Parts: sequence; structure tokens; C-alpha cells
Amino acid sequence: MRVNWDTFWLKVVEATGETLLMVVVTLIFASILGLMIGLVLYVTRKGSLFENKFVFMFLNLLINIIRPIPFIIFLVAISPFTRLIMGTTIGTSAAIFPMTIVAAFAVARIVENNLVSIDPGMIEAAKALGATPFQIITGVLIREALGPLILGLTFITVALIDFSAMAGTVGGGGLGNLAMTYGYQRFDTSVMIVTIVLLILFVQVAQYAGNYLSRKFLRR
Repeated sequence: MRVNWDTFWLKVVEATGETLLMVVVTLIFASILGLMIGLVLYVTRKGSLFENKFVFMFLNLLINIIRPIPFIIFLVAISPFTRLIMGTTIGTSAAIFPMTIVAAFAVARIVENNLVSIDPGMIEAAKALGATPFQIITGVLIREALGPLILGLTFITVALIDFSAMAGTVGGGGLGNLAMTYGYQRFDTSVMIVTIVLLILFVQVAQYAGNYLSRKFLRR
């Protein structure tokens, strides 16, 4: 049965809003959590500010365990935990929880890699000037890594758009759910085309915004 586009656009708008909500909320929480984990990972590595072999190995192992798991499998695997925390495994809020976990660990690795690439001489110079570890972290590490980090977050944003579509296939709402329910199950190609075009537009806007912001910070 073909959809009536005179009224179906309302569902498209609603699904678009759900997708944007999933991506934006997840990006905010994942960025904060991932930045903290990445900083801890960096400062506890060998020879760093707060060297701690146990903490570093634990976080490094945790990231290496979670990151390779395909998101759709991870989404289903932690559904009991999602139900425990969120009260449900269906809907936009339920999809945000696993998306945040996966994205946070991806951000953490990006943060660590960007911090490792910073010239150690800058850190030594800051120490020589009497800077505290907190001042080094905020004034040297984060500042120097901010431009590349924005590019990394752009990559994460694009991945989150993909994650939101996958979450929709298992009841997560958004454009993915719309494409699955009305496009795939009802064999309506027009719905699939519209959702694909919207997802592509989201990716293009996210990539352009990320590139623009990173250039601004890299020029400083």
C-alpha cells in the first residue's frame, strides 16, 4: 500500500526531528564523556602527567573491547541494561543510551590520539614555566588538540547519523524506523528515497560545519 504524501510529510518531519534529537543529544553526552575518558587515558599512560598503569590498561582494554562490536549487535546485546536504565528498549530515548556509550569510547580514542601527537616539548616548556598539571591540560593539551578534535567529532557525528538509522530498524524511532516500516516492509520506494536523501543532507551539513569550525580553530 502506497503512502499518501499529502499527509505523510508530517511523519517525515516527526521522524526527522527524532533523528536530529538522537544525534545532537548523543553527540553532547558522548563528547563530554569521551573527552574525560580520553584525557584520563592520556595522562595515565607511561611517562605522562599522572602515570597509572592499571587505569590506563583498564580503559584501553575497555575501548578495544567495545569499539570493534558492530553497533546493531551492541544495541541488541545491551538491551537488558538499556531497559534497566531507561525503562524501555523502544523509542528515541532508549536509542540514545547505547549510541552514547559507543560514541563516547570512539571520542575517547580520538582525543587520546590527538593528544599523543602534540609535541612533548610544549609540555616540557609549560612545566619549566611552572604550570600546574591542570593548566597544562587546559592551556596546552586541549587547546592544541582542539582543531583536529573538531574534525574527529565531525567523523563521530556522521557515524551517529548512521547509528540513528540502524537504531530505527529495531524500534529506535527516527528516519531509520520510517524507512523500515513504510519503505521496506510496505515496499514503497518513494519513502526509501526520501529518507536516504534526508540522511545524505544531514551528513553533508555535518561535514561542512565540522570542516569550517576546524579551519577556524587551526588558524589560531
